[in-house]
Amino acid sequence: MIELGGKSRVYGIFGDPVSHSLSPVMQNLAMKAAGLDTVYVPFHVTPQNLSSAVDGMRALQIGGVNITLPHKQHILPLLDRVDEDAELIGAVNTVVCRDTELIGYNTDGLGFIRSLQEDVGFLPSNKSVLLLGAGGACRAAAVALLRSGVNDISIVNRNKERAEQLVKRISSAFPDQSLKVYGLGDAGYVADLQRVDLVVNTTSIGLKGEDISFCPLSKIKASASIYDMVYSQVETPFVHAARSRGLVAADGLGMLAGQGEEAFFLWFGIPPEKGLMKNCLQRICTL
Repeated sequence: MIELGGKSRVYGIFGDPVSHSLSPVMQNLAMKAAGLDTVYVPFHVTPQNLSSAVDGMRALQIGGVNITLPHKQHILPLLDRVDEDAELIGAVNTVVCRDTELIGYNTDGLGFIRSLQEDVGFLPSNKSVLLLGAGGACRAAAVALLRSGVNDISIVNRNKERAEQLVKRISSAFPDQSLKVYGLGDAGYVADLQRVDLVVNTTSIGLKGEDISFCPLSKIKASASIYDMVYSQVETPFVHAARSRGLVAADGLGMLAGQGEEAFFLWFGIPPEKGLMKNCLQRICTL
């Protein structure tokens, strides 16, 4: 039971819908373990009420919030300041209230890098990576990987023009690293698939049990790792197919925990208890 008093501080998550979010469970557990006089609650915020909700943060002195769909892009102009990488990605998933200033960050990429290291033992420096998809998750992953020192990234998307727009947006910030774009039918796609050290599914394919038929795992070298940002109670089809071939693979549960850990640190200046959020999510997902 959480006991709240006059000095308790409120944190939360803005989304539409938001009732499915696992963040309240893992954040409240981490706050309790750290002995903080805080509570984390879900706020159902519709698109037409986003501006009012941000004003409400200021008025109610809410300490910070996570931002989920469909608000990650639309909240940027409503904030006082946005972190450089969040600006580059074009999306905010964490807001910190410092005094009266609201500052936006994106912890998805940091959570992704943390999960890569912990769950598949992948260290990005000087490595080659292939990303499937060209949406917001791909932008966050690409920026985080480039910041972590990858040598080159190939982005593969059904709509090649969308992938080209993504590269145009971020390439100037990383002039010494290579960014390439392929459509699904491009010959260079398979050639790069054979040489890269990491393949990442940044799309939502697999969420309903679908196979990623356009990624031939038989072409991937044995030393490469597979990461699927989708997660489920059982292995995603992509992870299952990769492991069946002896490849090291993980799903996105560790990324969800990692981005939550990074948000916690931004809010409180201390890390949450190590492994607590991930263990919490694993328990929930096996119920």
